[in-house]
Amino acid sequence: MIIKANREPRFMPLYEALASEVRWEIMSLIADNEMNVKDIADHLKLSPSIVTMHIRKLEQAGLVGSHRVRLNGGTHKMCFLKKKAVEIELPSAGQSAKLREQSISVGHYTAFEVHPTCGLGTREKEIGVWDDPRYFLDPERVHAAILWFGWGYVEYKMPNYLLADQTAEAIEISVEIASEAPGLRDYWPSDIEFTFNGVSLGTWTSPADFGRAARGKLTPEWWHRNVNQYGLLKTIRIDASGTFMDGEPMSGVTLADIRLGEPFWTLRFAVDEHAVNVGGLTLYGSGFGNHDQDIVIRVHLSY
Repeated sequence: MIIKANREPRFMPLYEALASEVRWEIMSLIADNEMNVKDIADHLKLSPSIVTMHIRKLEQAGLVGSHRVRLNGGTHKMCFLKKKAVEIELPSAGQSAKLREQSISVGHYTAFEVHPTCGLGTREKEIGVWDDPRYFLDPERVHAAILWFGWGYVEYKMPNYLLADQTAEAIEISVEIASEAPGLRDYWPSDIEFTFNGVSLGTWTSPADFGRAARGKLTPEWWHRNVNQYGLLKTIRIDASGTFMDGEPMSGVTLADIRLGEPFWTLRFAVDEHAVNVGGLTLYGSGFGNHDQDIVIRVHLSY
C-alpha cells in the first residue's frame, strides 16, 4: 500500500514520523517480519519506553500497525509495517491554498444522550460528579476539554459559511478520540460511528483507552493517573470519491450525499448500545491528550 501525501495539515504527523533516523531503523526491522517492542529495543540498544514512543508516532502517521498476542505466558505488542511507500505531492507553481477552517470545543455540543461511565473536565477541574449525565447540561460544560461516556452520542452544530461562488471539494474532520474503559485498558475495542448531517460516514473501531504506558503529553498534572490520558488523532475526509479515514477507505459516502446546502451542518460521534464492541468514547480537546487541538473542520474550496 502507498500513502499519497501533500501539503494538507492531516499529513503533518507523517512528515514528523519520517524525520527520525531511529524510526527509519524501526521500519527497516519490521519491514519483512513483525517484532515485539522488547526485541526492537534490544536490537537498537534503546529502552522499551523510548521505542514505544517512536512506535506511537509511526502508528499515528499510519505507517506502522500492531496487535497483541499471548506468548510465553505474557502479552506482547507485535509491530508490523503497514505501508510500502510514501508519495509526496509538492506545491506547484500557481497553486494556492483554498481552505476554510473552524474549531469546535468538545464542550460545545448542541445535543447529547450519554450513559455511564461518563463525565467531563476542564483544564483546571472536574465538572460535577462522574457517571451522572445531568452534568452534561452544567453551564461549565462549554469549557470542557475532555468528555467521555459508555454509550450514546454527542452532537455539534456549525454554521455553513460557504459563499454563493464557492464549492466544497472536500471536507475534513480532525479529532483526538479513543475508547472509554473503567480505568485504563490497552485492549478495549469500541465501534465509534461518525455522522454528518444525519448521514453515517462509517464506523471506526477504537482499539483502546490509552494511558497505561504514559500520561498524555498535554494532560494536566492534576488529572487522575488511572483514567483517560490520550487518544489517537483521526482525520476523516469526504470528497467526490467517498469517505476516508487517515487515507484509508471508510465508506462510499460522497459530498453529494451529505446535504451541504443546509444552513447549519451537524456532526455526531456515537457508540450504539447494540454495537459489536460497546467500549465507549472519549473526546480530547485543546489542553488534554497528545494533540493540542479541539474538533477541527476543514473545508477545501474551489471557486
